[in-house]
Amino acid sequence: MLQLESQTSKTQMPQSTQTAILVIGGAEDKIHGREILQTFFYRSGAEDAVLAIVPSASREPVLMGERYHRIFQDMGAKEIEVLDIRDRDQGSDPNYLNFIERCTGVFLTGGDQLRLCGLLAETPVMERISDRVRAKEIALAGTSAGAAVMGYHTIGGGGSGESPNRSLVDMTFGLGMIPEIVVDQHFHNRNRMARLLSALAMHPDLLGIGIDEDTCAIFEQDGTIQVMGSGTVNIIDASELSHTNQPEVRANDPLSLHGLRLHVLCHGDRYHLYKRQVLDSLAREP
Repeated sequence: MLQLESQTSKTQMPQSTQTAILVIGGAEDKIHGREILQTFFYRSGAEDAVLAIVPSASREPVLMGERYHRIFQDMGAKEIEVLDIRDRDQGSDPNYLNFIERCTGVFLTGGDQLRLCGLLAETPVMERISDRVRAKEIALAGTSAGAAVMGYHTIGGGGSGESPNRSLVDMTFGLGMIPEIVVDQHFHNRNRMARLLSALAMHPDLLGIGIDEDTCAIFEQDGTIQVMGSGTVNIIDASELSHTNQPEVRANDPLSLHGLRLHVLCHGDRYHLYKRQVLDSLAREP
């Protein structure tokens, strides 16, 4: 398991996070324009793409794997393999490891993030995926549960629609691909702002990333986050948090958090992960 980095200064560019990582809020368009999936396809080499689909988070991995296999096959990927890992021993499968050495992109599907981490964390397959992502050799995408596990600290479950409180969120360890963040997905669609705030009260050194459905935060090589899709990416910066009652109150008591900074970004907006600031937006299509 990757070790959590110490809190990053706003000007330092740490080596813990590399890019070509697409963090998708779930329910991405799979029928019409498929903009987000098309972007992963092109980032992985387009017609030369060799793609590994990992449906381990799903309770129906065959159906989930076949669905994405058809989508990327229709786009024209050169080669696609579904890594149907259902127990930890399969995380050492030499055939899967050989394919990871050849692939140009890895796609983690949705489902249950606890299941995904339980099956993949610290396995040779996941460690090799991590190595190749950090070496900037392959693209990585995760949707829904596959997005939630990108941080080292991960929201494993919890409620929604309440005031922030300690009992609202269950934290666990993720895959640590982007240690500086904690992600919540299906964000406004499932009213999860309070859940993400509850997580940040526990880990104010992390950057909170709340991603709506059919929306993607693309983590680029230069440390920028580019937003695409039909919804928003909500970034909560607690680096200047001046007060929280989190350590003192009971589990169900409401939390106070003072000094948070919230940015709501939509298609074309950009944000710098390490400088903690919004950047000039890209030119948008009408």
